[in-house]
Amino acid sequence: MSAGSAADRGLAAWHAYMAGGGDPQALRDLLAADAVFHSPVVHTPQEGRDRVFAYLHAASHVLGGENFRYLREIVDGDQACLEFATELEGIQINGVDIICWNEDGKIVDFKVMVRPLKAINKVWEKMAAMLAAQAS
Repeated sequence: MSAGSAADRGLAAWHAYMAGGGDPQALRDLLAADAVFHSPVVHTPQEGRDRVFAYLHAASHVLGGENFRYLREIVDGDQACLEFATELEGIQINGVDIICWNEDGKIVDFKVMVRPLKAINKVWEKMAAMLAAQAS
């Protein structure tokens, strides 16, 4: 990825969002109108900025925080694979964010994979509660 490319700016903006405490407007500004989110616990892709926003905003609050850290990243053109680790209620969580940006540096595709199974179950529980709270 060349310095200053749209994807490079998008990745920098994503890192700033995660480090900055999850500002909702910052996240919304990162998403393309036709963005798609692939959850580790929901069977179908979530399509459109509003749905992707709801899932990523909830995930950043469930998984983010002082224990969250990116361990490594692999970047190729308009795509990146970011391995992360965190802890949630004593459960060690290891996962991967696979992100693709458009030419404007907006996220068009975001896939999360989480391990181990105990972590997936805890993430599902916490995400369901967070999404229900957002909907009410």
